Amino acid sequence: MAISMIYDIIRWEEKSIIKALKERYIDINLINVNDLDLDINAENGSGTIIQRTTSYYKNLHSTAYYESKGYNVINNFISTIITGNKMFTSLWIKSKGVRIPETFVTFDRESFLRSFNNDLDGRGVLKPVVGSWGRMNALLNDYYAAMDIVEYKEYMYPIYQINYLQRYINDFNRDLRVFVVGSNVVAGIYRYRPENDWRTNTALGGRAEPLKITDEIEDECLRAIEPIGNGIYGIDFLESKDGLFLNEINGNTEFKNTVPVTGIDIPGLIADYIIKEDKK
Repeated sequence: MAISMIYDIIRWEEKSIIKALKERYIDINLINVNDLDLDINAENGSGTIIQRTTSYYKNLHSTAYYESKGYNVINNFISTIITGNKMFTSLWIKSKGVRIPETFVTFDRESFLRSFNNDLDGRGVLKPVVGSWGRMNALLNDYYAAMDIVEYKEYMYPIYQINYLQRYINDFNRDLRVFVVGSNVVAGIYRYRPENDWRTNTALGGRAEPLKITDEIEDECLRAIEPIGNGIYGIDFLESKDGLFLNEINGNTEFKNTVPVTGIDIPGLIADYIIKEDKK
């Protein structure tokens, strides 16, 4: 077997996957993305690569390279493009009939403020289309706050000038994170927001509790990944009194806080999936 892992930071997740593979007597070659010197004219190769680079752009470009050279990269290039951009994710999952929050995208200050007032009645969540851990997400409760935020964004890097605006849904002070490995929905947690933050991310102090995977959740997850293919995903749902809305698909998901809460061996399931894919 020829299995490698590309990374930039060795987190708990990467350590646990490496450990699970070694317990299955699988050697793994570790590649720091920052040490790469990619020869575009090189001959094709073979093998399976676990892509765990946290930098979206380094992840995307190194995945493109190795996939073009004949390697089986998990998650693949198309999946990485889509899940790394919130707008792309919304478009793809909506095409499969999955219910998502009301979402609007604008490219100009006046268009954004008009959408904020008219489409969402002056309250919504503004997010960068590329980003993780809830960073730069803003809960906007009035027109003047929205006006100030969008003005700041006009002076930022162009990707941050794309205004991705959603209706705020949080009827129960929590959301759902569900994990998919291959084509199997394997675990889930509720994420409760901490006392002094409106966001639920466990990286920001959100509290995790085990979630029972219902037929509805499983069906929605599998429909959502259909356009992008099997892989390793963390899928986020927002919960309202009217039911669930699928919010995001995370292609380089963390599960450090899920394993102890649920007792499910996610690293082991990932290792088994990688080994199975490498044998194809």
